[in-house]
Amino acid sequence: MANRFPNILQNKFSSAKASISGAQLLSTTVKRSRNLRVPRRMVLGIGVSFWAQFMNMSASNSIIASARTKGSSAQQILENVEWPEQFPFKDEDFQRFDESSDLLFYESPRFVTHIDDPAIAALTKYYNEAFPPSNTPGVALLDMCSSWVSHFPAGYKQERIAGMGLNEEELKANKVLTEYVVQDLNTNPKLPFEDNSFDVITNVVSVDYLTKPIQVFKEMHRVLKPGGKAIMSFSNRCFWTKAISIWTSTGDADHVMIVGAYFHYAGGFEPPQAVDISPNPGRSDPMYIVHSRKLATA
Repeated sequence: MANRFPNILQNKFSSAKASISGAQLLSTTVKRSRNLRVPRRMVLGIGVSFWAQFMNMSASNSIIASARTKGSSAQQILENVEWPEQFPFKDEDFQRFDESSDLLFYESPRFVTHIDDPAIAALTKYYNEAFPPSNTPGVALLDMCSSWVSHFPAGYKQERIAGMGLNEEELKANKVLTEYVVQDLNTNPKLPFEDNSFDVITNVVSVDYLTKPIQVFKEMHRVLKPGGKAIMSFSNRCFWTKAISIWTSTGDADHVMIVGAYFHYAGGFEPPQAVDISPNPGRSDPMYIVHSRKLATA
């Protein structure tokens, strides 16, 4: 049975009274989420347009139906989704509480990790299984939104591992990188690389900061080699003032659908897939991956 985008949101509204205000509704719906854990973040009433939009859409036609049922796994959320014809998000969904320069925000290096050790270990294990073997001739990787550590397997090497980030000191300290670029993707989403350059693109807990995600994902498609893989990983941790409103006002299951939508509407990718690699549910940071490959004929 096909999943229609995005039932996750529709189900949350089913028990809400019409008299509840937008901010109250957002708080209530997040608390009522049962399928995946509630994010440990502040819930802001700044994503109301998103919810209102899908309430209207669900009442109009068959765009929205079940994307998953109670108890479904993250893997099932992106199975056989019936995507709307047009990109379903509005400009205000990508606004942030803090719209100041990201380069200014990241001006000082942060030599810390943004997920806990079990989540890091789970991500590294996934990379070990998903990456091409170390030292494979001709293989190139791009770590987007990179920092002082990429969480790649110990000793992993390729002739080319490029990094992009916002702080040069952090990028200089990243021993896995063979080159790096300092660039704010929210002001300039154009990737400074040739077409068909990379076999793998990674992005660790930073997809939630992208204010121009479709442009960025189109660029990812351009620089990936045919058949190349893009791996977006995320948790429920973030600098909430810098994360987009659609992210801070939704939960883990919704985030899977949102990132899947980026792949779909960018075009030229295989149907995105999701996997929950959370190492200790309820006891450590959750960890989710949404991934896809560039179509071999694209």
